[in-house]
Amino acid sequence: MNEIQVLDQNTIDKIAAGEVVERPSSVVKELAENAIDAGATAITVEIADGGKKLIRITDNGSGIPSSQVPLAFLRHATSKIRSVSDLYSIASLGFRGEALSSIAAVAQVELITRTSSAMSGTRYLISGGKEEKLEETGAPEGTTFLVRNLFFNTPARSKFLKSDTTEANYISALMEQLALSHPEISFKYIQNRQVRLHSSGNCNRKEVIYSIYGRDITKQLLEVSCETDFMKVTGFIGKPEIARGNRSFENYYINGRFVRDKIIAKAIEDGYKGFLMQHKFPFVSLEIEMDGNELDVNVHPSKMEVRFARGAEVYEAISRMIHDALSGKTLIPAVNAGKEERTVQPVLREKPAAFPEPFEASRRRENPENQKTWEDRGAVNYRDVLSQAENQLFAGRLADAASGHAASEAYTNPAESAGGKMQPAGSALPSGTAGQAGAGANVSHASPAAPVNPSAPVIPASPANPVVSASPAAPVKPSAPASPASSAPPVNPAEPAVPPSGAARDAGASGEPEQLSLFQEQFLDPRTRTRIHIIGQLFDTYWLAQFGDSLFIIDQHAAHEKVNYERFLKRYRERKMESQNLCPPIIVTLSMEEEAVLNANMERFTEAGFEIDHFGGREYSIHAVPADIYLASEDQLFHEMLDSLSSDGSSSAEEVFTGRLATMACKAAVKGNNRLSIKEAEALIDEMMTLENPYHCPHGRPTIIEMTKSEIERKFKRVV
Repeated sequence: MNEIQVLDQNTIDKIAAGEVVERPSSVVKELAENAIDAGATAITVEIADGGKKLIRITDNGSGIPSSQVPLAFLRHATSKIRSVSDLYSIASLGFRGEALSSIAAVAQVELITRTSSAMSGTRYLISGGKEEKLEETGAPEGTTFLVRNLFFNTPARSKFLKSDTTEANYISALMEQLALSHPEISFKYIQNRQVRLHSSGNCNRKEVIYSIYGRDITKQLLEVSCETDFMKVTGFIGKPEIARGNRSFENYYINGRFVRDKIIAKAIEDGYKGFLMQHKFPFVSLEIEMDGNELDVNVHPSKMEVRFARGAEVYEAISRMIHDALSGKTLIPAVNAGKEERTVQPVLREKPAAFPEPFEASRRRENPENQKTWEDRGAVNYRDVLSQAENQLFAGRLADAASGHAASEAYTNPAESAGGKMQPAGSALPSGTAGQAGAGANVSHASPAAPVNPSAPVIPASPANPVVSASPAAPVKPSAPASPASSAPPVNPAEPAVPPSGAARDAGASGEPEQLSLFQEQFLDPRTRTRIHIIGQLFDTYWLAQFGDSLFIIDQHAAHEKVNYERFLKRYRERKMESQNLCPPIIVTLSMEEEAVLNANMERFTEAGFEIDHFGGREYSIHAVPADIYLASEDQLFHEMLDSLSSDGSSSAEEVFTGRLATMACKAAVKGNNRLSIKEAEALIDEMMTLENPYHCPHGRPTIIEMTKSEIERKFKRVV
């Protein structure tokens, strides 16, 4: 056996670096989190060659005092904690004191920093863990790190890095997470001299989501929140139609820290259970705030894992919050039959204020282009882009209305509006869009006294020719009698717009139209049941129904399956499960762990319909099992339920039964290629109106899809 020796400091540092610095993105993560802890409101990250050759991180935080700069690079030197008791209430992102020491051990590092009280800054050079220079220099307030030639002294580590593009993608993903977890901070990310991300730092998380994921994702978001005695959760979840095939869109942050946690992931996916198909994962962006005493972040050097003191309560709160948010919404996916609208990808949300640029005068002298500000490079203002897009979209709708093909388009489709909200004709619309949208009306630069001629051509919106709201005082007169082919009569802005589909009958007792209730109308609503017109059955499987200006297609098997499933689930939750006696009883032998689980959860087995007695030793006799559980032998369900529970009694057994209940519902449901009568279809629709979630079958497939009249008209080229 070799003699035991104490490792030298150089070897110790490189081993520690292997735990903290895995790739260039690890360096960016550690330094960016230090900048956040330093109180920075603007952080710039620039990389070259995937971060292997250069990583530059600049912030406008508090800086490091000159006397403490060398100390910051020592192992376990930190300003975040003072004693072991601080580990139980950590509020900062970094606290181990390993980041700077580990980075300096495997790279060439240059630090330039200045505090607000100092007259000049400090420049510090350290390479491979060895100090090279410490000098005074001119510098702006804040800190700049330049990390060059990562793993230059550990080629064995360097060869395991991926291509420049792949490593840059890791950093890009990290920057997106930082921007989402800290919307109050402006992040600027430059890759090979190209700006890839620039958040405004105005505390609007939804705006950051838009800049990263685009319009299609943002318009399908639902805002959620919940609060317990120890935790507060806020954020957004996506509707089921924007699900993905992996968990990359499941983003959650605990006290501003991006983490991956099995409890939270399971809570999210169980909250979506019944709304998503198998092997599909949702979009979520959740901010979780809790006291530091309720979690342990000191699990791994990468700080990507946490442990909860009350994991079961965390799971229950998040799962219930998501389930309740989805249950209260209409989730009928719309089918686009025509050409998809062009998505406007923003470059910059709004003009940022005083973003710090990387501090290095030589680089600016070598390349004058670097001296230009963001505005000098011709960045497009996000709000202008959106305003122009909305104007053009609205002008197109007016053209449709003028041609007589889209009278109902006086109400904008929420799936096509930038904000995801309906706007009635004549109501206030976003700045720069038309305010009077009656059929046949033309919107132009009309003064209050100028009449609006519906036969005049619609002027498209442009920066030089914006579309503005016509004044309510401007009379709207048709220049010619309405054509018999047109279903859109002239609209007087002084009069309330007449809603489609007989909605005028829903007006209040005062005679004023209750426009808010119109926009809340749903297909599966008992109050609108009389306006659902069943057209017929297609392929002996799908039912076609017209409601308002939309065609709804109902899958009879999926719909009936969901009706049966919720009936069975309600019976289970009300503890009305029937038991089936066994003669003779089944004898099972359990391990010590299984026996502990059974004894801790015996009440749950009894409520589910089991009758179990101790038979001596570690053997138990099962006298009765739940009745009508399809595709399960007498003891199969018992073992499945036992495997899903824990010995402390904290797990839920309901998910074991939901799979069986879904199978029961499927077996009992009407199949495809079976012809139903109109009365049977109407009865099925009536049953769906009573369900908690009628929009998805137990396996996550949609029960109903929608195709709007305008989409059908686009398909037939009636509207271009």
